Amino acid sequence: MTKDELQTVLDEAYLAFAKPNFQDADPIQIPHRFSKKEDIEIAGFIAATIAWGQRITIINNASRFIEMMDDAPFDFIVNHTPSDRNKYKGFVHRTFNEVDAMYFLERLQRLYKEGSGLEQAFNTGHDTKARISNFHNTFFDQTHPARTTKHVSNPKNGSSAKRLNMFLRWMVRPASEGVDFGVWKAISPSELMIPLDVHSGNVARKLRLLERKQNDWKAVEALTNNLKAFDSNDPVKYDLALFGMGVSGVI
Repeated sequence: MTKDELQTVLDEAYLAFAKPNFQDADPIQIPHRFSKKEDIEIAGFIAATIAWGQRITIINNASRFIEMMDDAPFDFIVNHTPSDRNKYKGFVHRTFNEVDAMYFLERLQRLYKEGSGLEQAFNTGHDTKARISNFHNTFFDQTHPARTTKHVSNPKNGSSAKRLNMFLRWMVRPASEGVDFGVWKAISPSELMIPLDVHSGNVARKLRLLERKQNDWKAVEALTNNLKAFDSNDPVKYDLALFGMGVSGVI
């Protein structure tokens, strides 16, 4: 396949899948329930954090998590008391359990009370790898359950950081297609990295956009760099194309 032919495949798939109904079966529908920036980013962070497994289960458990915030994420995070966290006893999504949930609530409260919240916390570093790694370090800069660290990936350990890259895509990419939000302005879409998962990785390999077999940070860098040849200003828009083709069985 020539570069021009591949460009056509990617662009046509992007146009096919980058539509508001994309969210109907995707965890991004959780933050789409809100219009306030802080509600969007908190709901998005929770939904992205537990986004592994069957999508219907992710959506149901993320919905339950947000419902326990009285469907007011920002207000709950800022104003809840330690005893309010007890309602999360028994919460579980795969390996994310009540211990993790309670720590997330406590640490998010500090982020918003002592700083400007998630956007500021993700805006330290010269590139996305550094930003995610620095966020990981910030999020666990107080006494924390050792088990909870696995739920916030650190690319400096080689992880693809799929869920955090997906969260950043949601927050940073423009809202023009009705999919992502574009509520964070300090990071450019050109700086984003591909949220690499089984679907997007397999399609990328079939299209010869990715040779590396492991879905790790080196693969993220390689695929993102290759996608920049097709749109250097917004390479991660093709995540919608690759994932859409993979999950729908087009490729």
